[in-house]
Amino acid sequence: MTPLRTVTVDGSPVRVLESGTGPAVLMLHGSGPGTTGSGAWATIGQALGESWHLVAPDQAGFGRTPLPAGSKGGLRLWTEQAAGLMDALGIDNYAVVGHSMGGAVALALAAARPQQVTSVVAVSTMGAPGAPLSADLDAIWAAPASPLGARDMLSRLVFDQALVTESAVDARAAAMRAGATVFASLFPAPRARWADDLALSAQTLAAIRVPVLLVHGAQDRVTPLGTAAQPLLDHLADVRLHVFGRCGHVPAIEHPHEFRQLLSCFLRPDRGH
Repeated sequence: MTPLRTVTVDGSPVRVLESGTGPAVLMLHGSGPGTTGSGAWATIGQALGESWHLVAPDQAGFGRTPLPAGSKGGLRLWTEQAAGLMDALGIDNYAVVGHSMGGAVALALAAARPQQVTSVVAVSTMGAPGAPLSADLDAIWAAPASPLGARDMLSRLVFDQALVTESAVDARAAAMRAGATVFASLFPAPRARWADDLALSAQTLAAIRVPVLLVHGAQDRVTPLGTAAQPLLDHLADVRLHVFGRCGHVPAIEHPHEFRQLLSCFLRPDRGH
């Protein structure tokens, strides 16, 4: 991956990690405290190689991308900033891969930019109409920036608790501390309203005409399969759902090899729709 660089979008700086020179893929991270574009996608980007031009930003309020003056975040801001980033980079057509919150942004972007977005991969996605805030997502948004908070958050994200290693806890705690002040302003209690903000209307979802791949873990407690992914099957015109067994909220970490294969197959330009 190339070094991080800063791109100005609508007068605000956006920190971006890029790699490759092929067809463009915008990769949008989720909403957990300490999450960044590079942290979420660098390993996947390296594994995919140079076949695609991958663009992985820190979304506003995360990592090194500040909230624009007067903004408190939210789906509209993240969607407009993602579209503006690709415009600023001069990229006219691109696929979008989004995880959790980023999945909702990816779907919203596909509806808002039908001439630019070519396909969507929504992983452990939010965005389903009426989807309730789960107890686990509520706890993750409230997690304190400490090793204890990091451990609790990671334990909720994965099915296999062996993945909650000391090094993973230490790294996440450090990332949480770095962004704690801004993150605290994004999802204050009561938090159900922020899940509602990330829900797309049936009308918006019906406007998405590009192919959509939903990827979900059968044991996802953060965005449960039954309330997060399955309802989207009734709203999207061109959709398929892949479910990983023995998998929580982060298939890219829990089933990395199969996840990369799935992504590569769906994104390849010659696969046909």
